[in-house]
Amino acid sequence: MKNLVTNEGILKDEAKELKASKQEGEKKELLSIKTIAMCAIMTALCCILGPLSIPIGAVPISLTVISVYLCVYSLGCIKGSLAYLVYMLLGLVGLPVFSEYQGGPAKLFGVTGGYIIGFIFMALIAGFFIDHFSSKHWYMHLVGMVLGLAVCYVFGTVYFMLQTNMSLQATLTVCVYPFLAFDAIKIALSMVAGIAIRRALAAAHLMSYKKL
Repeated sequence: MKNLVTNEGILKDEAKELKASKQEGEKKELLSIKTIAMCAIMTALCCILGPLSIPIGAVPISLTVISVYLCVYSLGCIKGSLAYLVYMLLGLVGLPVFSEYQGGPAKLFGVTGGYIIGFIFMALIAGFFIDHFSSKHWYMHLVGMVLGLAVCYVFGTVYFMLQTNMSLQATLTVCVYPFLAFDAIKIALSMVAGIAIRRALAAAHLMSYKKL
């Protein structure tokens, strides 16, 4: 009789563990689906905002900076960077998702190709700061976003110089100086919108973050 009771207890414990394991598996699967869906949405956002630009010379004013920042705010550093990479690959295979509705490998190897590469590092740097500091420390988000943008500027400037053989000063006049004020506005807008989106996604249990 004692053995029977013990066996029943063991069976109940095993049933509970099996149920808990099943629930955990379903939860992970649901989170995975949510994550994939969110990555797809943010890639689509890049495809929508990326082509929108104002031509002011060899380097246009584009909204890609905003879309990249919103990617890392919404998805975090790694997933946000991956969402941008998917967008970049879509552009490289020919979809007109780059600035001025252009696409294909020629865009990457053109004078503005350095920015396309630089945005990867911008996402990683800004995303690192956003992931490791809460919105209460928004000034650290600002530091990460400015550092990331500076690295993107470096890639864009060096690439442009190599393509055109222009001097550093002349290249800065084309690739950096005209965009400083516009990019400052983009950073401010991205931070305000990004923090709000991040909080909304966390409240809706669509995403979870290390820091909020």
